[in-house]
Amino acid sequence: MSRVASVFKPGRKALIAYLTAGYPSREATGEAAAVLADSGCDIIELGIPFSDPLADGATIQRASYQALKGGISPRDCLEIAHKLHQEIATPLVFMSYYNPILSFGLEAFCQASARAGVDGLIIPDLPPEEGEELEVSAKKHGLDLIYLLTPTSTEARIALVAEKSQGFIYLVSLTGVTGARQTLPSELEDFVRRVRQKTLKPLCVGFGVSNPEQAGRVARIADGVIVGSRLLELITEDASLSSLKSVVLSLRQALNQHH
Repeated sequence: MSRVASVFKPGRKALIAYLTAGYPSREATGEAAAVLADSGCDIIELGIPFSDPLADGATIQRASYQALKGGISPRDCLEIAHKLHQEIATPLVFMSYYNPILSFGLEAFCQASARAGVDGLIIPDLPPEEGEELEVSAKKHGLDLIYLLTPTSTEARIALVAEKSQGFIYLVSLTGVTGARQTLPSELEDFVRRVRQKTLKPLCVGFGVSNPEQAGRVARIADGVIVGSRLLELITEDASLSSLKSVVLSLRQALNQHH
């Protein structure tokens, strides 16, 4: 069983946290990751900054832009991941658009990621119909290639992702971009149910989850919750990271009430 898959234990809902690698600095990424690991996060997603992050809302776009302006490249992200892997035990997953990986070379990128201690890849703009080449390299280097589904995904797409996705399946809670939201869509339960009928793989919900109440709602129906934009906002607002710590602890507590 992969390190990603092994976090999904009976009775524990997974808390997955997103950080943009190199934002606001390389050091700050390391400090934030340590706080996340200490506060009960089960997986840390490291975003590779990209100039055209289509799936991301303003918060992650800004962080990505700042990191790129600071000179953060995919190679730097590999170095950041490697350092984190030596310092914390939490599984690491890269979130990247397809283009930077293609430019790097699919095989070379998978090899370098595995060497850095990364356990999986999430590529929001890679549909499973076009993922075969990357799947081969990922599998060869022991990386889970995690696919996404949205509420508008067809039954055929759900079946394909259920078959192909490794580690877990990333359910995008709403049609739109990432970002903290006041409310999650009312159709969320139906969406999760539709996917659940097709697979026993762990289902994790992301996009828009920003507070303990929302996390609790997701925990009732899914195996894990993914939080990103809200955490970046906290890192931006409070460099001491104490707000980050308290919010992550409150999310963890909300998830612990559902098993």
